[in-house]
Amino acid sequence: MSEIVESELNALNPSQKQAATTISGRVLILAGAGSGKTKVLTVRMAYLITLKEVSPRAILGLTFTNKAAAEMRHRISQLVSPAIAQQVTLSTFHSFCMQILRAEIHRLGYTQQFSLYNEKDVQRLIQLIARDLLEHEGDLPSLATTTAVIIEAKNKGLATHEIKDTGSAWHDDFSRTLYERLHASLRAYNAVDFNNLLGLTVELFEKFPEVLEKYQEKFRYIMIDEYQDTNPIQYRLASLLAKKYNNLCVVGDDDQSIYGWRGAEVKNILDFSHATVIKLEQNYRSTNSILKAANGVISHNKTRYQKVLWSKRGEGELIEVFHAPTERDEAEAVVFRIAQLREKHQLKWRDIAILYRSNALSRLFETALMSYTWKEGEKWIKGIPYEIFGGVEFYERREVRDICAYLKVIVNPLDQEALLRIINQPRRGIGDAALDAITAYNRTQHISLWSALKKLIAEKEVMAEVRSHWNNKALDALERFMVILETARQKAQANLTDSIKWLIEAIDYKKAIHDEVKSDQMRAFKWENVEEFISSMVEFEAFFQKNTDQQPTLQDFLATVSLHQDWNQSFAKNSQEKDQVSLLTFHSAKGLEFKACFLVGIEDHIIPHEKSLKEVGEEEERRLMYVAITRAREFLTISMARQRKRMGKEYASRPSRFLHEVPKELLKTTLWDRP
Repeated sequence: MSEIVESELNALNPSQKQAATTISGRVLILAGAGSGKTKVLTVRMAYLITLKEVSPRAILGLTFTNKAAAEMRHRISQLVSPAIAQQVTLSTFHSFCMQILRAEIHRLGYTQQFSLYNEKDVQRLIQLIARDLLEHEGDLPSLATTTAVIIEAKNKGLATHEIKDTGSAWHDDFSRTLYERLHASLRAYNAVDFNNLLGLTVELFEKFPEVLEKYQEKFRYIMIDEYQDTNPIQYRLASLLAKKYNNLCVVGDDDQSIYGWRGAEVKNILDFSHATVIKLEQNYRSTNSILKAANGVISHNKTRYQKVLWSKRGEGELIEVFHAPTERDEAEAVVFRIAQLREKHQLKWRDIAILYRSNALSRLFETALMSYTWKEGEKWIKGIPYEIFGGVEFYERREVRDICAYLKVIVNPLDQEALLRIINQPRRGIGDAALDAITAYNRTQHISLWSALKKLIAEKEVMAEVRSHWNNKALDALERFMVILETARQKAQANLTDSIKWLIEAIDYKKAIHDEVKSDQMRAFKWENVEEFISSMVEFEAFFQKNTDQQPTLQDFLATVSLHQDWNQSFAKNSQEKDQVSLLTFHSAKGLEFKACFLVGIEDHIIPHEKSLKEVGEEEERRLMYVAITRAREFLTISMARQRKRMGKEYASRPSRFLHEVPKELLKTTLWDRP
C-alpha cells in the first residue's frame, strides 16, 4: 500500500505534494477552482495512514455534501483498502453531529428516539406557533422575515436575548418569543431541527467537557473541505474538536464563497490564522482563456487571498458574447448555438449546460429547447432533451411525507406535528372539532398528544368533556389507528421493508390516493412514488448492512432520509449520466463542470442581483460570476438581452458590470442570430 501512496504523491504537482505531506498543526490549503483538492485530501489521508502510521480511526473528514464524502471514501479505498478506508470518519457536518447526538443527547434531556425536522418541517411549525401567538385565523401574513431571523440565529448559535435589530421593537419581541416557543415545542416533541444539530452538539461539548475530550482523543487529525462555506456554529464546532491537538487542515477557496445568504461567513477562511498557507493554482479543468476571464473578474474583489489560476491545457477558444434584442430572441439564439456547437465539435447533449442567476430565467429556454427541430442522420427530431435542476424534491411530495410521518410517529410518538398530519390521513372520520378538543386538552394538561389520545381511549369518565366532541365512529377509528401504529412498531424491529409494506396495506393508502385524486395519470404517479419509497428502503437496508455490518433501525432510515444521503440513486441521479442539456442556477452549478457552458441573462440587474447586492454585497455576487465561468472546460458563451420583461413590462437592460471586467482580448463578440 505504501508504494501506491508514494506513487500518488510523486504524481502530484509541487504545491499539491506540499499540501498532502504537511500534516502537523494548522494548515490552510487554498484550492482554486479545478485544482484537484479532492485528490490532495485523499492522498493526504492515505499518507497519514500508510507512511505516518496514523490510525484511520483517528482521522475525521468533514464535507458539505454526501456526494463529496462518498467520492473521498472511494478514492481512499483505492489507495489503502476498502476495509481500512471504512474506518476513516468521512461525513457531512450534519451527519457527524447526528451520530454524536444519537449517542450523547440524553445528557441534554432528549431521548435517543428523537425526530429530525428538516427546514420545511420547521417552517410549518413556525406557522403553527405564529398563528397561536397572533390568535390569527385564516391565511397568515408572510413570515419570511421572522423565519430568516430565526434560522440566522440558529446558524450563529445565538441565545434568545441576542436576537435584535430585526426592524422594529415589536418584531424583535415577536421573534424572540417565537424562537423560545419553537425550542420549547421541539423539546416537547422530542425533536431536533436540521439547523440545530450542530448547535446542540456544540452545547453538548461546552456543557460536558468529558464528552468533548472523548471526541478530541478519538479524532486527532481533522480535515474540513469547502471551509469557505462554514457558518459561525460550524466554526465553533471545528475549533472545539481541534483545540487539544491542533491538527486542523482546512481546504477551500475564498473566491468561491457564495452562500452568505444562508449564513456562511467568508471571514472564517480569510481569518484562519497561525497556519501554514499553501496555494493550489494549477487548474486541471479549463482552458487558459476561460481561466483568464475568471481571474479578470475576481481580481476586482478587495477582500481575498491573491491567487491566479493557470492551466497546461492551452489557450483554447475565445469566449463568445452576443446581445439579443429580447429575452425570447436570446433563448432561441442560445439553443441554435447549442445545436451548432454540438454538431461542429461532436459533443453530447450532456456536455452542455445553460446557467442562469435566477430560476425565473429558465422558462424561455425550456420553451426554446422543446420547440427546436434538429437532424440526426436522416431523421428530423423536434425538441432537444434537457433536465432542469429543481422542482419538488422526492421526499417533499405529499404521499411520501405522509408515509414518513407515520414512520416518525412509530419511532417517536411524542412527535406531535407528524401525529397531527396522519391522524386523519387517510380520512378516518376524525373531524376538526375532535382534534381541536384533544389538542386543547394536551396543551392545558402539559402532556403529549399521544398520551392524551391514549387517555381518551382508556379513561372514558375522566375525559368526558373531550369525548363529547368525538362520536363513536371517530373513537373506533382512533383505536384502530393506534393499534396499527403499535403493530407496525413491533414489525419494524424484525424487518423494515416488510413492516412498511404491511403499514401501507393496513391503512389502505392506495385506496386513499384513488379517493382523493381524480386523474388516473396522477393516481398512477402518486402510487409510483409510494412504490419508489419502498424501493428506497430496500436500497437503504442493503447499503447500511454493507457499510456497517449491522441491521438498520427505522430511526437510522429516517435520519438518512432527513440528511439526504446519496445511497438512494433513484431520486438523486447525476443528470450527466443522461444525454440531455442541463439547466441550472449558478449556485446549483458549483462543484460541477461541463465542456460547454452558456451563461445567460448577464445583465446588471440580474448579476449582480439587485436584492442580493443589498443582502450580501457586490463581492459575493462577483464570486458567483467567477464560479459560473469556471464551470466551463472548453467552450464558454455569454449572452444577454437588450430588453427584458420585469413585472409584465418591457425594460431596457444593460450588460452586467462583471462582463466589463473580463479582458477584452478574450472576447469574441458575434452578431445576434437565431434559426
